[in-house]
Amino acid sequence: MPVPGPIPARSIRRRFVRFMRVAAALAIVIAAIAVLLVARGQSQLHVPMLITIALGIGLTVLLGVAVVAFSPTNRSGRDGETGATPSESDPS
Repeated sequence: MPVPGPIPARSIRRRFVRFMRVAAALAIVIAAIAVLLVARGQSQLHVPMLITIALGIGLTVLLGVAVVAFSPTNRSGRDGETGATPSESDPS
């Protein structure tokens, strides 16, 4: 199986920015849904509580997406040691 060459840093940065833009849109939608659900269930609206909910949920989603984006993965989507025997894949 041919080994792919190194990916240029500019390409990685561009892919990360695009990924985070989509994640930011997703976080805004999720936070808006959460605020609507909380506001619908409350008889008396407290603006600071709604702002806190929106920021908390939105930033949590963004943090989770950033952690996943920075996790080291094989771009091919396959395990490098899929066909290896247990003795070959054992580092000890």
